[in-house]
Amino acid sequence: MARWVRFPWPDAGYVHEPAALRRRWKRLHVGDAEPLPRDAALLAAWAKLHAGEFRAAYDAALALGPAGVTLANKAQALQATYLERTERTRLAMVDEVARRALAQQKAEPANPAGWFWHAYALGRRAESLDLLKLVAERLAPQVRQSLEHTLKLAPKHPEAHLALATFHAEAIARVGRLLAMTEGADAVKGLAHYRQALALNPASAIVKVEVARGLLILEGEAARPEARRLLADAARHVPADAIERLEVEAAKLALQAAV
Repeated sequence: MARWVRFPWPDAGYVHEPAALRRRWKRLHVGDAEPLPRDAALLAAWAKLHAGEFRAAYDAALALGPAGVTLANKAQALQATYLERTERTRLAMVDEVARRALAQQKAEPANPAGWFWHAYALGRRAESLDLLKLVAERLAPQVRQSLEHTLKLAPKHPEAHLALATFHAEAIARVGRLLAMTEGADAVKGLAHYRQALALNPASAIVKVEVARGLLILEGEAARPEARRLLADAARHVPADAIERLEVEAAKLALQAAV
């Protein structure tokens, strides 16, 4: 595997000892609804992720076998999304996440993480495809079905609501409202999922960024004042770990582009 790009904003405040991470777990995992690990080695591996040591977290997670699959998928997905600069490597990463998540679905069908990270990875791959390839590979239905199943298992999963909302918005952005309906995409449903994600995780920078983008797609110029407010709020967020720092940096870039 290619060498991973290092997290560029290391901060001592992102390093959590086991006891501190246990206390802050609920706060740090509002978005993915991941339960607190009981195993000390797994908790230590998660601490590496929160500190921005994505490759170390990934390696430690894989060494733990099935118990570490969710962490490995999240670490690699974040690396691909926010840090990897090479398109070929980024796609190889998300393809690997999708394969592991699909195996996790079969091994642990009641675990929402397998369904969510499968959808997330396929969604990232879909972003790289032109419309004809996207239709040919039938990625959109797979993304929607995995996200809907995630929410069936975990109805209050903020990131699943956000991803499903984005599925609706991006399908409409690509092909228009009428054609998007053939893939199950609908503006009303998309807006409802955006609002639900925001209600479930109102402090999240990335939720605000994605809701802002979605509102502009689904409601047009009328939504621009609210979109700018959401982006400004996201850019001011004080990150509690490396993941939130990546999201805040993304918010700053989105705000600059919106001005």
